[in-house]
Amino acid sequence: MTTELLMVAAEMATVLQNEAIDAETAEALSTGYGAAAAAIAVGLAALGAGYAERGIGAAAVGAIAEDRDMFVPGIVLTVLPETLVIFAIVVIFLVT
Repeated sequence: MTTELLMVAAEMATVLQNEAIDAETAEALSTGYGAAAAAIAVGLAALGAGYAERGIGAAAVGAIAEDRDMFVPGIVLTVLPETLVIFAIVVIFLVT
C-alpha cells in the first residue's frame, strides 16, 4: 500500500512539474487535494476526540460508580468531545 501511495505521489509530482497543464487537469488535481485535506482534517479531529473521550469516559465511570447522581454530567462530558468531529464535518460541507 505504501508503494502504491508513493507511485501516485510521484505521478502527481510529474504532472505538476509539466508546464502544460490544462484547466481540466488542474481542476481535477485541486479537487483531489481538497478531498484529501478534508479527509485528513476529519480523521485528525476524530483521533483527538477519541483520545479525549478515553480519559473522560474512565473518569465518568468512576464518578458514576461512587455517586449515581453523576450519570447525566458524566454522559454530557463524555459526549462533548465528539462535537469536535461534528463541527469538522460541518465545516467540510461548508467549504466544499
